[in-house]
Amino acid sequence: MASGVKPRVKVPKTAAAGEAVVIKTLISHEMESGQRKDKEGKVIPRSIINRFTCDFNGQNVIDVTLEPAISTNPYFQFEATVPETGEFVFTWHDDDGSVYEDKQSITVG
Repeated sequence: MASGVKPRVKVPKTAAAGEAVVIKTLISHEMESGQRKDKEGKVIPRSIINRFTCDFNGQNVIDVTLEPAISTNPYFQFEATVPETGEFVFTWHDDDGSVYEDKQSITVG
């Protein structure tokens, strides 16, 4: 597991039925492409977040595959339509097999 990895998510607390809400996510992760070398000339192993997903009440909202050219601390902003009260589940997959997750609820009124 990479050190210092911290997901942050911003989801509105409430919305109207059928409203499109703006969701912002950021995960603190150093990201290493696997193409650089250390002081001794050895290749630094690749270490990136290679996949990001968001589900709402079990339905997939977004599924992104990330490549080595992704920047440090990847940020995503997207819209999701919320038909009902529920929970968003955000998941980031790391090259080393680690999975980072955050959950945020939203109330439809």
